[in-house]
Amino acid sequence: MSTVKDLVEYIVKSLADEPDEVSLSEIEGGTSIVLELRVAPGDMGRMIGREGRTINAMRSLARVLGAKQGKKVTLEIV
Repeated sequence: MSTVKDLVEYIVKSLADEPDEVSLSEIEGGTSIVLELRVAPGDMGRMIGREGRTINAMRSLARVLGAKQGKKVTLEIV
């Protein structure tokens, strides 16, 4: 398992009202990682945050950790 995925999953489950509904899939390429996040409909607004601040903060953390591994990380909410 990737440490980037573990970090994002931990943060999302901590924020979610329904942590059992959280699903995070990882698609790894040669130099990139795409993380696809699925949450319960009621948690969608909480994950995005006001003006996208929460999701952008998670994306920044994921990018920094990915850069340390030499990978470009993209986090998407599906």
